[in-house]
Amino acid sequence: MAIDTKIWTGPGRPAVFLDRDGTINEEVKYLGSPHQLRLIPGVAEAIARLNQVSIPVIVVTNQSGIARGYYTEDDVQDVHNYMDKLLADHGASVSAYYYCPHHPDAIVKKYAVDCECRKPRIGMLSAAAAQENVSLSQAYVVGDKRSDLRAAVNAGARGILVRTGYGTKTEEELLHESEATGAALVTNIVDDLAAAVEQILSQLNQSQPQSVKPPKFASTYRHHRPELGQHYPH
Repeated sequence: MAIDTKIWTGPGRPAVFLDRDGTINEEVKYLGSPHQLRLIPGVAEAIARLNQVSIPVIVVTNQSGIARGYYTEDDVQDVHNYMDKLLADHGASVSAYYYCPHHPDAIVKKYAVDCECRKPRIGMLSAAAAQENVSLSQAYVVGDKRSDLRAAVNAGARGILVRTGYGTKTEEELLHESEATGAALVTNIVDDLAAAVEQILSQLNQSQPQSVKPPKFASTYRHHRPELGQHYPH
């Protein structure tokens, strides 16, 4: 599916883009079932803080497990439904979920695409910026992988690395590269999403966003917050 990657940097709202696995929930390789989902402690409360000041929280996640045949798009929807339920239990919510199901070496041929939505490319971010009426120049991208940081740079947003998930390993790699090259480590690194939100709220100007009509973008792999399903693990 083609995605327009033009960056929308008009007078939209600031937003916080969150990686999913290792940032919101505990890292599980190829998580494809609600039974595997566990929120990282403090995450729901951190998202609720953003909700309270009307900052959109948008999940952008690479899900190559679909392309590899480990699970389906419906399975991803089920995981997001259950994540909504767990967050709602703490008074928190996600505005929208965007996911990339592609991989160039896919087993499921229809997903064998060298796409523009897989991070560190910015297809999900730019589509969300238009569809959710937010400004990438005022946005933050929080994640535990190098691809999250690169996506932030590519989109003109501000990246924050968390040490949860693969974050500690990513930090070690960045520090090693910094020492090897003598370059200064400019990556913003915090312990977890709660610390990231604390920093974001201290930096963002809480001015009333202007009302604008965003440009039309091609449709993308997006989940609105759906009605919660009935069957979840206990």
